[in-house]
Formats: sequence, C-alpha cells, structure tokens
Amino acid sequence: MVERRLLGVAGRRFTIPRLLKRMLQVAIAVALTAAVFLVVIVGNGLILGRQASLQVGFNAWLAFMKRPDILATMVLTAIVTVLFVYWQRDQERKGGGSGRTAG
Repeated sequence: MVERRLLGVAGRRFTIPRLLKRMLQVAIAVALTAAVFLVVIVGNGLILGRQASLQVGFNAWLAFMKRPDILATMVLTAIVTVLFVYWQRDQERKGGGSGRTAG
C-alpha cells in the first residue's frame, strides 16, 4: 500500500503519494531558484546599464538556464534540501537529538 500525504495548495488540501509530494517540492524549489536567477540576471543588466533591454537580460537568463550543469546543480541541491528537512523533522519527532539546546 502506498503511503499518502497531505499537500496544501492554494488553501486546498490534496492527498497524494509521498514520492509525488517530494517530487513536487523539488520542482517548486527549482522553479523558485530559477526565478531568483531571472531577477538577478535581468536586474544586473538593468542596473549596470550595459543592456537596457529586458529582452537581452531574459535571453541571457535563458541561455544560463539551458546549461545542463546549472540545471543539475539546482535539482541536486533541491533534492538534498528536501530530504534533509524531512530527515531532520523525523529526528526531532523521534527525540533523536543530542538533548543539547542551542545558545
């Protein structure tokens, strides 16, 4: 039997398989990272004044995002982050911490 999890999207809750939930979280993290890169690359071109066109900045971002090494790094980082967050949450639930408090 497939373990199911709740996914909250736009004020609604859906029950989906755990693997699908993790894959959606990774995809969202990659999309957010790509959006941040878009703002940085286009903003850099506009602030420096070298290329006043938004289209030129967008084309530079698109060329950057099409590089397989960039995409692989983004996906790998998102996967590791999602898995780490769930692992740490499970450790806290089990009481598997060292018992020390931060501070």
